[in-house]
Amino acid sequence: MEALVETQIMIDGNPAWWADASCNSGDGSGTDIFFSEDLGDIAKAKMICAECPVLADCLEGAMARREPWGVWGGQLFRNGKILANKRRRGRPPKVARPEDQLPVIPIPEHLRAG
Repeated sequence: MEALVETQIMIDGNPAWWADASCNSGDGSGTDIFFSEDLGDIAKAKMICAECPVLADCLEGAMARREPWGVWGGQLFRNGKILANKRRRGRPPKVARPEDQLPVIPIPEHLRAG
């Protein structure tokens, strides 16, 4: 996997697929939701990724770089690993809040740990 990332064509210091990324606004205006601790922002970021044509490329690069945090390729990263879920701070409620459910974006088959 690392060889694929290392040999990607770079354009202006970014991987070639970056131009097609749904989150690439060109002005960095959406960056705050991809690096937020707020569950609502994380859900919005994951939904943007869900429709992105380069989701797999983004996720593959994030996994290879062991991104320390943020939403990458539809997955939430913390300390270089994909988090299965995230909850609000404090004691969890007895009944889960619907607004706290994050969208589940499937990991492409070739990137799943075997």
